[in-house]
Amino acid sequence: MTDITTIHPVTDRGQSRMINRFIGRYWLVATLVVMIAVFAFLKPQLLDNSNIATILRSSALMAIMILGLTWVIAAGKIDVSFMQVAALSNMMTAWLLASGSGWPLAALGGICVGALAGLLNGTLIALLRIPPLIVTIATGGICASIAAALGKGTSIRIADPGPLGEMLFTNWGPVPVIAVVAALLYLISWYAQEKLTFGHYIFATAQNEEAVNEAGIPARSLILFLFVFSAVLSAIAGVLLAASLSSGQPMIGSSYFIDGLTAVLLGGMMLRIGKPNVLGTTTAILLLSVLVSGSAMFGWADYQRQIIKGVLLLVGVAVAMRAGRRISSHSQGA
Repeated sequence: MTDITTIHPVTDRGQSRMINRFIGRYWLVATLVVMIAVFAFLKPQLLDNSNIATILRSSALMAIMILGLTWVIAAGKIDVSFMQVAALSNMMTAWLLASGSGWPLAALGGICVGALAGLLNGTLIALLRIPPLIVTIATGGICASIAAALGKGTSIRIADPGPLGEMLFTNWGPVPVIAVVAALLYLISWYAQEKLTFGHYIFATAQNEEAVNEAGIPARSLILFLFVFSAVLSAIAGVLLAASLSSGQPMIGSSYFIDGLTAVLLGGMMLRIGKPNVLGTTTAILLLSVLVSGSAMFGWADYQRQIIKGVLLLVGVAVAMRAGRRISSHSQGA
C-alpha cells in the first residue's frame, strides 16, 4: 500500500517548482498589469484614447530602435552606440531635407549612414576582435560629433514631415499605425528567435562561439550581421523621429540611452531568464512608457522617475535570479 505521506513532499516540490518558474518567467507582465491598474485607478485619464495612443507611439519608436540591441546583448556583446546612431540618422535626414532632397532620398540617406556605422562596429568587433564596449563608445562619439556638425550645434527644422509624419499620427482607434508596424516586426523577430535555428545560434554565441563555428555557422559573420542589424533599426528609428518631431535633434540620443539598456536588460529577466529576448523587451518598453506617462500625470520630477526605474531594475533582477536559483536547485534535487 502506498504511503500517502511520501506523495505530499513530491507534490509540494512540483508545485513549488511550477510557481517559481511562473514567477521567473512572467513577473514583468504582472508588474505591468498592476502598474496600469494602480495608475488607472488613481488617474483614470491614463486610459483615455489619446493617452493610450501616445504611450503606444513612444513605445513603438523605442521598440524599433532597440530590437537589434536585444539580439546583440543576447549574443553576449554590447552596443552603447545605438542611440547616437539614431541621432546621426535623425540629423542626416533633416540635413538632406533642408538641402532640398525629398523624403525618399533623405530617409534612405539616414538609413545608409546608420548601416555604415553598424558595418564599422561589426568589422572592428567581429573581424578585428576589439572589445565591443570600447568600439561602440568610440563610434557612438563619432556619430554624435557628426550629428552635431551637420546642424552646427543646433537642431534643423523640417518644414514638412511628409508621408512618414502622416503615418506616425494616424490611428486605428486608440492604436497608432506605427505601433502595429512595430508589433508585426517583433512578431517576425520572435518567430526567428524561437522557431528558427537562427535564434538558437544567437543565444549559443553568448555561451561558446567555437561551438557555433563547429555547427557550420560562422560566428563572426553572425556577430557582424547583428551589429549592422542593430544600427539599421536605430537609423530607421532616427528617421521616424525626424518626422515625428519635425526636426533633427543632435542630442536626441541621450534620452534613449538609459531607457534602451534598461528595457533590454529588464526584459532579459523574463521568459528566458538572463537572456534578452524580444517579448521581454516589448513588455519592459511598455512598462517604462506607462511609468513615464503615469508619473507625468502625478507631476513627478524626472529624477524621481529615474530612481523608480533603477529600483525596478534591481528588484526585477533580484526576483528573477532568486526564482532561477530555486528552479536550478529543485532540478538538481529531483
